[in-house]
Amino acid sequence: MKVLNLYAGIGGNRKLWEDVEVTAVEMNPKIAEIYQDFFPDDTVIVGDAHQYLLEHFEEFDFIWSSPPCQTHRQIRFNIGFKANRKYRKVSAVYPRMDLYQEIIVLDNYFSGQWVVENTIPFYTPLIPAVRVANHIWWSNFNIRKIKVGNRNHRGGTVKSLQYRKSLNLDKYDITNKRQILRNCVEPEVGLHILNESKIELQPELFK
Repeated sequence: MKVLNLYAGIGGNRKLWEDVEVTAVEMNPKIAEIYQDFFPDDTVIVGDAHQYLLEHFEEFDFIWSSPPCQTHRQIRFNIGFKANRKYRKVSAVYPRMDLYQEIIVLDNYFSGQWVVENTIPFYTPLIPAVRVANHIWWSNFNIRKIKVGNRNHRGGTVKSLQYRKSLNLDKYDITNKRQILRNCVEPEVGLHILNESKIELQPELFK
């Protein structure tokens, strides 16, 4: 299976995948270097994942996309803006529409299996989606519920998040490690999503 892993970060979603040929796209060169160190057999491209998808989607069997979530986040709106409007701590921003652009392109142009992941937004999603494992998912296959432990995001330290995500950044000279780890999809969730896509393609393997 040829997999395109967009906005790859350091590869939390990819950690438990096996028997796949992965191309990962990450904009930040330092983060891309860490991903390549973790997954030396993957092809890592430093660049714009949004544009790469448009130009290369036909080359893959399965596409995973995790576009930036900051402008869609509940916590930014509910705590940063709504709860602090008097003090103007956080300003209003336009939610990034590249999220929905990718869903529309994948749903209409792509013939393989695809999933787009994001934070649960502060508004009603413009395109219906499912909520699984504290994320929101758009896909062309069914995604069943999965039990996951505490994500440890709000009060988690770098050490505890590294343990939770099974990814260690101690040796890397990079800032904002906590945020990088928080951006990672939990490895067991990443595996669950990939397996859910395979059920539709090869149901005999999951009887």
